[in-house]
Amino acid sequence: MRRSLFAPEHEAFRQTVRDFVDEEIVPYHADWEAAGHVDRSVWRAAGRRGLLGMDIPEEYGGGGLADHRYHVVVAEELARRGAHGPSFSLHSEIIGPYLRDLTTEDQRARWLPGFCLGTLLTCIAITEPEAGSDLQAIRTRAIRDGGDYVLNGQKTFITNGMLADLILVIARTGDGPRGASIFAVEGDTIGLSRRPLANKTGRQAQDTAELSFTDARVPAVNLLGGEGRAFAHLLRNLPTERLSIAVAATATAQQAVDDTLRLLSEQGQYGNEDANAYAGTLHDSQGMRFQLAELATAVTAARAFTDQCVHAHMAGSLESTDAAMVKWWATETCQRVTDRCLQLQAGRGDVAGAPTARAWLDAHAQTIYGGTTEVMKELISQALL
Repeated sequence: MRRSLFAPEHEAFRQTVRDFVDEEIVPYHADWEAAGHVDRSVWRAAGRRGLLGMDIPEEYGGGGLADHRYHVVVAEELARRGAHGPSFSLHSEIIGPYLRDLTTEDQRARWLPGFCLGTLLTCIAITEPEAGSDLQAIRTRAIRDGGDYVLNGQKTFITNGMLADLILVIARTGDGPRGASIFAVEGDTIGLSRRPLANKTGRQAQDTAELSFTDARVPAVNLLGGEGRAFAHLLRNLPTERLSIAVAATATAQQAVDDTLRLLSEQGQYGNEDANAYAGTLHDSQGMRFQLAELATAVTAARAFTDQCVHAHMAGSLESTDAAMVKWWATETCQRVTDRCLQLQAGRGDVAGAPTARAWLDAHAQTIYGGTTEVMKELISQALL
């Protein structure tokens, strides 16, 4: 199905992103996987190419492009090459709106230029050991003390947590639904400690950390969006995060199908490692053809749904229920597709470092972060009843 989402300028931008990924990320990604994080230089390189803060006003060094499709292009091209190490989408697409819309002029002047240049890296700290998808269970607390807030608590599974220079922390400042606030915590704050989260199943190059705050003093001027407003701001921005996850999942699934088609077509025959497997051309096996038809159809349906949600988001009409639907559907589809593609590729795909094998390992996390599939279904069912 021909996509109608993009205009020529987006495809020109896609080529810029694709060249950047091939030149600045792919040659180094294996080293980053071994290290457990990317090199900060890739962020500065992305800033020079205009790949960060595309919708941040130009006066702060951003692209000034109020067009979400540029974010979609970046997410798709990173997913296409399995480049999960650089968390560009988290930085620009998820955290960018908080720093653009909830900040004062002084805060924007302090943070946004480095944000767009790739010299100030960001993350958002929501999840806690006892509070995952249930935001109301957050226990990290901030108590006002003169001109500061004093933070105490723990956060876990924080993407970009080790490298971040500015951490948006969700902390309790009271009780109830209006009892949490957002704080911009500087990376060198005394009382902040970080520990890398090791032994992850996939996404080895993605910096993931556990954060602890022990009497960490944060200036009151680093409060974002007013005290007690965190949940309202999160609920407004979570649909964007879930849509971004769906975009990446769909692109990953499409690449797995493309790789499988290419591999099976180029080999001419397959199955020699299994005496009971079929040996012949792809065109000779109806069973193989039918499976590929099912996979291609699943990805096409997921993409059509995702693209429609992008259109809705750009029009300001993306409902939280639709975002929940597209997030769980696309990520579960990606998991099924990568699993099936790995099976079709047999031994050729089941090799450490092979694109589909990596995609299969990386896919499962998408069904968890941004809200688990089960939570997405609960949100949808509540809207239906």
